[in-house]
Amino acid sequence: MIHLKKHIISTFQLAYPVIIGQLGIIMMGVVDSLMVGKLGAAPLAASSLGGSSAFIVLIIGIGVTYAVTPLVAIAVGAGKFEDCGIYFRQSLLVNTILSIIIVVIIYFAADLIQYFDQPEEVQDQAVDYMRIIGFSSIPLLLYQTYKQFIEGLSVMRPAMIITLIANLVNVIANWLLIYGNLGFPSLGLNGAGWATFASRAFMALALMGFVMNNKFFKKYDVSFHFKSINWPVIKKILSLGLPSGIQYFFEVGAFAFAVVMVGWLGTAQLAAHQIAINLASISFMAVLGISVAGSIRVGNAVGMKDVAETRRAGFTATLLGASIMFGAGVIFILFRNFLPTLYVNDEVVISYASSLLVIAALFQISDGTQAVGIGILRGLTDVKLPTAITFIAYWIVGLPVGYLLGFTFKLGVQGVWIGLLLGLTTSAILLTLRFNSRSKHIITV
Repeated sequence: MIHLKKHIISTFQLAYPVIIGQLGIIMMGVVDSLMVGKLGAAPLAASSLGGSSAFIVLIIGIGVTYAVTPLVAIAVGAGKFEDCGIYFRQSLLVNTILSIIIVVIIYFAADLIQYFDQPEEVQDQAVDYMRIIGFSSIPLLLYQTYKQFIEGLSVMRPAMIITLIANLVNVIANWLLIYGNLGFPSLGLNGAGWATFASRAFMALALMGFVMNNKFFKKYDVSFHFKSINWPVIKKILSLGLPSGIQYFFEVGAFAFAVVMVGWLGTAQLAAHQIAINLASISFMAVLGISVAGSIRVGNAVGMKDVAETRRAGFTATLLGASIMFGAGVIFILFRNFLPTLYVNDEVVISYASSLLVIAALFQISDGTQAVGIGILRGLTDVKLPTAITFIAYWIVGLPVGYLLGFTFKLGVQGVWIGLLLGLTTSAILLTLRFNSRSKHIITV
């Protein structure tokens, strides 16, 4: 019990700034949905379609940025502090190039939306919105690189504070650009896209400025330049980062394809799906903070070559993640009829969204467990088999079952969501079993 209490306190001390920061990020999406929702169901549905389609590409880049955190954490645990700056600079090089590639991919991939068989009024607005969101990939990945680096050093608060301020930037930019206030053009849904770009640019510049001018980080040489290309380190970053990105691609891709399937059912169902997934994302971002903390603490223990501490750190994070998501599930059930009314006044959309929140409540524990599972396995630098697990869980189990229940058995949007529930549960079980097996031995990095 003493060990458990110590680990819970240590994990939560690392996690709570990340949780607040991640909630700040997701609140930008919530605010966008609330403000776009005032324009009607079609723009709200288009924001879901365009945003999720862009994110399915962007998430690979975000996954690559995550590689620097466990590498730095392991170096800290092993006392190899000189390696931290090397990992950072090479990660910055990799992620800068990758962000430019992602912008190009998203820009041209937006044309594929016309083949998704979506309502015409949704499709037309989603294409432009997706492209605008794509341009924000560059500042977002720069921000992520600096954020993941300092989190590997267990410095969590700066990113939290910057994210909270960025929410204010986003609200003001939305108010100006969506509705055309204070003489600005009324851009509707596109205005929300440019507001997202502005807030992400602010986040990148603010965190870069903080890290570059803080004496604590001077010894790591964190200025925006590259001394040389270190191919062995780049290979290590990509061998950890790319599978991590592909893991998230499989998961986010499954949810993005679920958006497409729901779109086949109609605009009201798609708008309801956006509301429910938006609310579920709030709790997911909270548990993602636990995942990050678990990854760091597992990485530190791996660096110290302490198997017992590695297992305690991982399982404590899993327990915390499941507990938080259980609480979120209770809230979804109790307020399932009220929460959708914060987004729209359409009774049909509210009815659909209310039923989806019941299913969302059921998959909260599975979602939390699998999210933490990915993080603590990354702390072990174990990413290849977990990538295969995520593919099986979402694309072999979740989506096929969702399609079968939704369309063959005529359960509609609820059937699609039951499929997602089964996919998340499969992922949670297999990832937890993998950590239990892999953490029993000393990890060599």
